[in-house]
Amino acid sequence: MYLTWLDNNSWLWEINGRRILVDPWLVGDLVFLKAPWFFEGKNPHPHPIPGDIDLILLSQGLPDHAHPETLRQMDRQIPVVASPNAAEVVTKLGYAQVTPLPAGKGFQLNNTIGIRAVPGAAIGPFLTENAYILTDLATGLTLYYEPHGFPDDSLDAFAPIDVVITPVADLTVPMAGPIIQGYQTAVDLAKRVRPQVMLPTTEGGNVQYTGLLAQILNRAGGADTVRAQLADACPETRFLTPRPGDRTEIVLTPYRTAAPKG
Repeated sequence: MYLTWLDNNSWLWEINGRRILVDPWLVGDLVFLKAPWFFEGKNPHPHPIPGDIDLILLSQGLPDHAHPETLRQMDRQIPVVASPNAAEVVTKLGYAQVTPLPAGKGFQLNNTIGIRAVPGAAIGPFLTENAYILTDLATGLTLYYEPHGFPDDSLDAFAPIDVVITPVADLTVPMAGPIIQGYQTAVDLAKRVRPQVMLPTTEGGNVQYTGLLAQILNRAGGADTVRAQLADACPETRFLTPRPGDRTEIVLTPYRTAAPKG
């Protein structure tokens, strides 16, 4: 298994011979509500869109996960698995093979990788987006990804999970609460699913944020804090912090995994 962090929430995962591009924002700027004064992200060192992609996997329909400008630059024939909200985004962009995957449903990629959607972050009062558990069907090794740090209780049924990708810091809007969390939840998640390896997402990259929302966000925690907490609470978990663009080999012990496949 090889994981390449492409900054922000964007990843390239190489599992069982397949290349999965996750939540890609790789072209242009990131703007919410078409209002740069409210929130804008710029990457001074963007990574090129990887080639030979077998699947695009989208956890949310927000532009930092289903980034329209990036998706417009990609081959519309690449299969897409997405939360129902994100599936609407790529369908409108003309993608031909879109599988909306509600929480609790599964998908198999060419009999090599099982993908199961589980509840992720609540985006507003009536919309919960996806987290994913991927299973290498050749080895049984599993990976869990949720980019906002809101793990669902259903994860307990899949423990142990071999690789966890999660935020490791809290980003809180005053008077409204956290929009991303990880300061406490990352270690709590590790205790629950006992990963061999944990990696942070949206942590320590090159992206620069401006606008009103960026100015008022409060931040707590981070990679150093969680690494120290894991050393005490979950010493069996290795905490890796790849730099943007690094292709990181994840060396795992296959026999310990007992998670359902698909």
